Amino acid sequence: MNRSKKILDKDVIYKMACIQCTSEEIAEVVGCSPAHLNKHFKNLMIKGRENGKKSLRRAMWDKALQGDTRAQIFLSKQTLGFKDNPEDHTNNTPLPWED
Repeated sequence: MNRSKKILDKDVIYKMACIQCTSEEIAEVVGCSPAHLNKHFKNLMIKGRENGKKSLRRAMWDKALQGDTRAQIFLSKQTLGFKDNPEDHTNNTPLPWED
């Protein structure tokens, strides 16, 4: 039985991984099974997904620095741990109970 090897386009796989496509979506486009893709191109897809996240993070950061208030609020919550309703930890004693 002669199996012809299909050459898969690594650039397409990488670019689709950068925009967070699933293995199933990428496999459909390049014409192979998701299992084959995960077996032979797992590291390339991981690298693409991580670079895609980095690009999105950079775009959001740039938007925040340009004055986009929503991006500033989101990043301050994610990066700095800010909260909408900060908790007051100065006085945690219960109030006296009187009947």
